[in-house]
Amino acid sequence: MPETPLNRRAFLASTLASTGVTALPAEAAPPAKPNFLFLIADDLTHNGIRAMGNAEVETPNLDRLIARGCAFTHCFHQGAWQGAVCVASRQMLNSGLTAFRAPKRMEQTPLWGETLGKAGYRTSIVGKWHLSKPSLERSFHEHDSVFMGGMFESGPSAYNRPAEGNTWTPWDTALGGQWRPVAGGGTRHSAMIWADTAAERIRQATKQDEPFFLYVGFTSPHDPRQAPKEYVDKYPAGKVRVPENYAPQHPFDQGDARVRDELLAPFPRTREAVRVHRSEYYAHITYLDAQVGRLLDALEQSGKADNTYVIFTADHGLAVGQHGLLGKQNLYDHSTRMPYIVAGPGVPKGRRVDDLMYQHSSFATTCELAGVPTPGTVEFPSLMNLIRGAGAPKRESVFCYYRDFQRSVRTLEHKLIVYPQANQVQLFDLRKDPWETRNLAEEKGSASLRAKMMELLRGHQRELGDSLVL
Repeated sequence: MPETPLNRRAFLASTLASTGVTALPAEAAPPAKPNFLFLIADDLTHNGIRAMGNAEVETPNLDRLIARGCAFTHCFHQGAWQGAVCVASRQMLNSGLTAFRAPKRMEQTPLWGETLGKAGYRTSIVGKWHLSKPSLERSFHEHDSVFMGGMFESGPSAYNRPAEGNTWTPWDTALGGQWRPVAGGGTRHSAMIWADTAAERIRQATKQDEPFFLYVGFTSPHDPRQAPKEYVDKYPAGKVRVPENYAPQHPFDQGDARVRDELLAPFPRTREAVRVHRSEYYAHITYLDAQVGRLLDALEQSGKADNTYVIFTADHGLAVGQHGLLGKQNLYDHSTRMPYIVAGPGVPKGRRVDDLMYQHSSFATTCELAGVPTPGTVEFPSLMNLIRGAGAPKRESVFCYYRDFQRSVRTLEHKLIVYPQANQVQLFDLRKDPWETRNLAEEKGSASLRAKMMELLRGHQRELGDSLVL
């Protein structure tokens, strides 16, 4: 159930109290409603940022956002009923509904942008939406620079590579994909197009009285993983590390083993192929980071930064060569876990939160900060108590699923994944084995832990309305 919303004045009062000030001055005018700049990447795994522990990738702008705000280290999405995991994640994000209710009720439920819009916010979207047109029109006042699809295709040569005779390169603008044609001729990268448009929206906000909610949906670093050559050159494939959980192939068919994402590299996966794909992934992330930096700069120049909350996250993670996989249609941490950063007035700088949480709590969190009542349909609670460091941890465990192929439950210490159709079970000790490589499910001495985790999993199923029998 959603926690009782606290208004922004209460949050500011609690922040002041932590510095020794016990109350706001009685004569102070109510603070202006804050603005929200929401940035969502596509396919960005939880440690795809240098400041989140990956020294191999350059992300100076996201690093500076983390330094001035609160970073959640254990952010998850709740699952997907289809191969396009991003659709499911975005439905839960924008409706606040949990995994088995979102696909059935979203079109009849108050949406995130719609709720803020009715409370006096000027709502606008730039970039990827990937949901229905009616929900788009309900959610945003401005939506004239929107990509309704899931990804940009770059032709058959973008698949099954590296391979002999395949000359596809990320910087070849003639190959389409993220390289989009623009008016007057030529091409520009989608991330630059979205950043240009969003920066203009921020500049326009200086001329309006209403607070703004700007939702920017990047199509990066989703494949085709394209970036200018100078960014790819930062990551020579021969020097990119192969992850510790590399495998030539997954040990069994986990369901959808040949889904589109998995066809980007040949089978079995070679170390060379993994290095190439990770090189291009990092280059795409660094290029995305540069565009995020442009938006942070535009916000500073607008004069609105001091009263704007910036939230950066992703719809889900990605394997990119881990466990013999490339895509996100699996329940390992690299695919179910993503970054989540909040920065803005009153948010403690440099704070790290290790508590388990869902990305889909963004709806309730912004409502609390804005002093707007959270609709009763919203099932994911506000994150403000975690940002403030007040109260007990929210969750003992988080649940995730993928179609009828996979179910998982995760605590901070352990994870259980059940594959009912493949008749497989995995159990990991995440403290000792963060790469999820040693399956304890059948090991002597693990029976009690396995039973406890299975009971936790079934409890989530009952709560969420999951009818799959395990």
